Amino acid sequence: MEAIELSKNKKKKSFSPTRRIAFSFFVVIIIGSILLSLPISNHIQGTPYLDHLFVSTSATCVTGLVPIVVADQYTLVGQLVIIALIQIGGLGFLTLLNMMLVALKKKLSYTNKIIMQEALNKSSMKDIASYIKRVIKYTLFFEGVGAILLCFVFIPEYGIGKGIYYGIFHSISAFCNAGFDILGDQSLIPYQTHYFLNFVISGLIIAGGLGFVVWVDLRMSWRQYKEKFKIFKLRTFLRSLSLHTKIVLISTFSLILLGTIGILVLEYHNVKTIGNLSFFDKVLASYFQSVTLRTAGFATINLAYVYDPTKLLMCIFMFIGGSPAGTAGGIKTVTFTITLFYIYSLVLGSNHVKILKRTISDQVVKRALTIGIVSFFISILGLFVLSISENKQFIDLVFEVFSAFATVGVTAGLTPLLTNIGKIVIIILMYIGRIGPITMVLIFAKRYKQMKGKDIAYPESDVLIG
Repeated sequence: MEAIELSKNKKKKSFSPTRRIAFSFFVVIIIGSILLSLPISNHIQGTPYLDHLFVSTSATCVTGLVPIVVADQYTLVGQLVIIALIQIGGLGFLTLLNMMLVALKKKLSYTNKIIMQEALNKSSMKDIASYIKRVIKYTLFFEGVGAILLCFVFIPEYGIGKGIYYGIFHSISAFCNAGFDILGDQSLIPYQTHYFLNFVISGLIIAGGLGFVVWVDLRMSWRQYKEKFKIFKLRTFLRSLSLHTKIVLISTFSLILLGTIGILVLEYHNVKTIGNLSFFDKVLASYFQSVTLRTAGFATINLAYVYDPTKLLMCIFMFIGGSPAGTAGGIKTVTFTITLFYIYSLVLGSNHVKILKRTISDQVVKRALTIGIVSFFISILGLFVLSISENKQFIDLVFEVFSAFATVGVTAGLTPLLTNIGKIVIIILMYIGRIGPITMVLIFAKRYKQMKGKDIAYPESDVLIG
């Protein structure tokens, strides 16, 4: 009996909350692929199952890469399956289940609280239920407002019923940073100079990419600020924000600005992308592409024709991605910022990483460096396999790999041309990219805690480096 109980306990421990999160995504992907392969979901019959698995993975991992044209391939049923997968993938399946429990006023178990803490990337289990409610409210608010605003674009063009449906679909896709569209094979290129649609979609992408922690902090800080001060001063309000929120806001808008300038300068005379546009339209197209690289997957220019230096710049921005506890992918802005400041502290000869007059703990710095290094090596491994299986330009392979791993979803036209091996590689990269950063952070955080106080220190010795 004791042996049986021990084996059960070992199984429970081995199936940790982190693994449950990873497994939940896997299950959703498989179910989604089966639903997408049903005849009722398809206009065109006989599409290989691998393509449906690819689309299901891309939707669940909120990526946007597709080997087929969604609008042509899938019926209304298939499209509804895709938008459901995007919503589940953006928030997480286990998050949605616990949202239902909270909505039904059910008490969360201790295990569920641990899972939610990890799924939402929170530092503690404090007020998990109230935090879930806020996530629901913010999601419904942004997606609802986005859908209403997009209706003003789509209803005049497609009619009331189809216009409303298009508004809802693209609002969810944009907020979840998925990049899926049902407008055809040109993404948002026909709306390249449509200022209203560009700003609505980019606004939703930014809102989802900032992360729920930031929105909660902004709201709480605003309430506290109104109680203390009668006159609004932006500088005073910004000082009241948490360090995490400050890093996210500064890094996000700095990267958007740098991306806009970089794309504008590099593509200014490229007649196949933005060369024939007016100056302000060039700025708009460059801005939108800079935003969508972080990590939405929509496109208002044909990325197959951008110059190679632009593709390389885009790969860097895709790899960085959005911010923690949001719907975006990549290694995350905070990870990138901490890595930069770590290098800066080494140059200065400082023993501590300091950001905005705050010291970052060694544990957080180690996690950031680990995530960045491991993510890079996974991407390189995927690129190595693709370089063998695909007879395509190397820069396009690099672009595809970083787009998949960072769950961005933009492509230089390579996705439909991939071999079966190439598709499998991209599927694996999208899956790892969606769960990888979270999983890696939690694994290393737990091992650090387990080793603390038990780690044996051996005599130091110098080796040559560099």
